[in-house]
Amino acid sequence: MNVDGECLCRQIQFEAEIDPKTATICHCTDCQINSGTAFGYVVGAVNDSFKLLTGELSFYIKSADSGAKRELAFCGNCGTRIYARPVDGKSSFFGLRVGTIRQRRDLQPKRQVWKRSCLDWVKLIETEQTFETQAG
Repeated sequence: MNVDGECLCRQIQFEAEIDPKTATICHCTDCQINSGTAFGYVVGAVNDSFKLLTGELSFYIKSADSGAKRELAFCGNCGTRIYARPVDGKSSFFGLRVGTIRQRRDLQPKRQVWKRSCLDWVKLIETEQTFETQAG
């Protein structure tokens, strides 16, 4: 599915091809903090399809408990989170933030990860798959 989107201040604009079957809610505490709410919501960009059309991204490198590093891209002006991807270029999940995608109404969550960190009042969200920790 081809999508396009932007940040809050509209300085960052992008397009990408995504796989709607990868729409994932993440309940990990890092996503809770980084999103400023109860969970993160991402969808996987296919291959190297993400294209920045306007603006310049800023980055923060996050280290997981496992030692894996992820690049978190955001707008340096308004702070909108755009994506997260592995730092080392390895083939791994490129998570495009659903809230930045213009077609977000068409993206129903398919799975939830880190459910054990889920806040009690969020447990009513239903998806096809649920994992207590990271998805396998």
